Amino acid sequence: MSVVPAEAETGSVRIRVARDKDAGAAGDAPAPLAPRARLLPSLAAVYRAQLSRARVARIPLLFVATFQSVGIMVLMRGVVDGGDEARAVVAGSSVLVVAFVALNLLAQYFGQLRASGGLDHYATLPVPPAAVVLGAAAAYASFTVPGTFVTAVVGCVLFQLPLTHLWVLAAVVPLAGAALAGLGAALGLLAPRQELATLLGQLGMSAALLLGVLPAERLPVPILYARDLLPSTYGVEAFARTFDAHPDWPAVVLDLAVCAAVGVVSLAVATWAYRRAAVR
Repeated sequence: MSVVPAEAETGSVRIRVARDKDAGAAGDAPAPLAPRARLLPSLAAVYRAQLSRARVARIPLLFVATFQSVGIMVLMRGVVDGGDEARAVVAGSSVLVVAFVALNLLAQYFGQLRASGGLDHYATLPVPPAAVVLGAAAAYASFTVPGTFVTAVVGCVLFQLPLTHLWVLAAVVPLAGAALAGLGAALGLLAPRQELATLLGQLGMSAALLLGVLPAERLPVPILYARDLLPSTYGVEAFARTFDAHPDWPAVVLDLAVCAAVGVVSLAVATWAYRRAAVR
């Protein structure tokens, strides 16, 4: 029977212990994180999730928004006969559907999401903050399309306006919806309390109602300056111009361009507000 020297045996034990330590250190090292998702795929995923989630709850509210806008036009029919005032009423009532959903409901949604801690869930996902804001805003704005077209058709029939250029709503709805949705998301994310977010959303919709539906000729001069600051005003003006016999298309394009620029700014502010709220 051969005898292994004690020094050799001790050396082998030391070697095995060193290997075990190296293996343990390698096993304890954190695995590399997956690459952050790109903006467009993340945006599409958030949009589909928000659309399917809000479909059941928001469709009844869409009927309420449409019924509200149609009711306002019926009431204004007894005051306004036609001309520029009728064009302003129909255009303002149509865009009011967008304001009700994209501004009011989105402000309430993000206010509730912040109060309930739902932002923590999105913060753990490897998606850019802009994808969360844009996806939710696009989903809520999508619900406004049917109600806006129904309101416009009813208004044109009620005030005997031409239906020729209703296709302009295909540009008015997404641009005005983006501007109002960004504003609504920012209000909901910046409000310190959920109740305040709901109040701000209601006030924003009321401003869109008073400043967008009422003819500008009947508003005092100081109110006209406030009207120019409202993002939906430019969508209303662009749509109202198309009821003329010969629309001023450069002016229509300019109004839509201003609405698009305001939408980019409001969505950027909403993205910043989301980052600020998610960190807290």
